Amino acid sequence: MLNTILNIFNTILPIIIAVLVFCFIILLHEFGHFIAAKLCGIYVKEFALGMGPVILRKKGKETEYVIRAFPIGGSCSFEGEDGGYSDDDIEKNAEEVNPRAFNRKPVWQRMIVILAGPLMNLILGFIVVIVSMCTSEAIASTTIAVFQEQSVSNQYLMENDEILSVEGMTVFSLSDVSYKLQSSDRKNDKGNLVYDFVVRRNGEKITIKDVEFMTMEREDGSTGVYFDFKVYRVEKNIGNIIKESWRESCSTARLIIMTLIDMLRGKYGINDLSGPIGVGSVISDAVKNYTFSDFMSIVSLITINVGVFNLLPIPALDGARFVFLIVELIRRKPTKPQVEGMVHFVGFAALMLLMLVVTFNDIVKMFTGGL
Repeated sequence: MLNTILNIFNTILPIIIAVLVFCFIILLHEFGHFIAAKLCGIYVKEFALGMGPVILRKKGKETEYVIRAFPIGGSCSFEGEDGGYSDDDIEKNAEEVNPRAFNRKPVWQRMIVILAGPLMNLILGFIVVIVSMCTSEAIASTTIAVFQEQSVSNQYLMENDEILSVEGMTVFSLSDVSYKLQSSDRKNDKGNLVYDFVVRRNGEKITIKDVEFMTMEREDGSTGVYFDFKVYRVEKNIGNIIKESWRESCSTARLIIMTLIDMLRGKYGINDLSGPIGVGSVISDAVKNYTFSDFMSIVSLITINVGVFNLLPIPALDGARFVFLIVELIRRKPTKPQVEGMVHFVGFAALMLLMLVVTFNDIVKMFTGGL
């Protein structure tokens, strides 16, 4: 009986942790909007976690705090956010216009409020990377220490070479090198993968063309590059941890953007996307199977992903709202509320449709072993 209870607990606990992590990431994003709005004197009508039916509602001094049934999103609603007040409204109903309404505040304040949500996710990602670095066994550098057996890249690269770029992409961390080696398929006449490197050797920056790497067969039958060298470890002190955490965070953010660009180019399809269920499954697996440092690395990837994605100029996301504010700043007058509202409505509907499709795919993958 005790073993059964323990088995159930061990099964449920990772799921609970995954839900809590996902909720915290969303909560922090909305809290960014919330605290920025409060500091700018904007009237916040509702602060909500989740989507769907309300399961808990608490009225504060002026803001309603709401928890909804499905922990897959959140919102922070402001007075005057949807449509706001026109000049005619102000003239006709001056006594009813709330001076603390979102659209009555200066553009620069509204920009701060819109950017505060994604910024909180990016800050959280940086902090989580620091925790991951502190708890990891070692911090990898980008300087080659030793070549492994059957290496062919040692015909071009040397020990103590500091890798500065691969295929024209500046290297922030070792994960950048790994990404570029895995994402390119340029081969020479011997069938080996080749890449252009820029390294620092004996204090001099050197460009090395067509550095060879052998291919290897993966467990799933596909082929990939044989990463045939190891790098030095960085001394774990406060300065190095902060510096390398910053570089790793920048690397992650850029990787997300590059992946989105690859999707637009058709390199990845909709089946490669994951929604809340897929993300939760990844977090749950990390709790069960990985070290704490690896778990924190995955959390940092997710929260930085949320921050970067929300900065994209996609209707209904923070990035698109920010674009409208830039237009208002240039034109010195806002876009018609009906026009902006319709743009965001269409974008929101498209995102909800995409989420339904991705969630359905996540469920299918769960039952077919794809997650």
